[in-house]
Amino acid sequence: QVQVVESGGGLVQPGGSLRLSCVVSGSSFGFHAMNWYRQRPGVQRELVAGITNSSSTYYLDSVKGRFTITRDNAKDTVYLQMNSLKPEDTAVYYCQLNWVHWGQGTPVTVSS
Repeated sequence: QVQVVESGGGLVQPGGSLRLSCVVSGSSFGFHAMNWYRQRPGVQRELVAGITNSSSTYYLDSVKGRFTITRDNAKDTVYLQMNSLKPEDTAVYYCQLNWVHWGQGTPVTVSS
């Protein structure tokens, strides 16, 4: 059974940083693309960043230069390093495995 579990969310002040983690079990992690999405209040869920099995990356325009996605295949884990956070980054962040399997989400609140 595939499990996708996010962690690392929380409350941070504008300009601060957070690192989200997503651990996968029950799947051949290294073969699959991994994505981070977010759901902001009143907004459709959007793809924030992704990384292919060959570690090519892609980003939502509004987070380019501030967010970095990486993966550690030895740990079956993908990370999202978020710097220079803005109030509009406030959302529930979801990890997705291979465009199919979702985690439960981890909330991020950017507020002073």
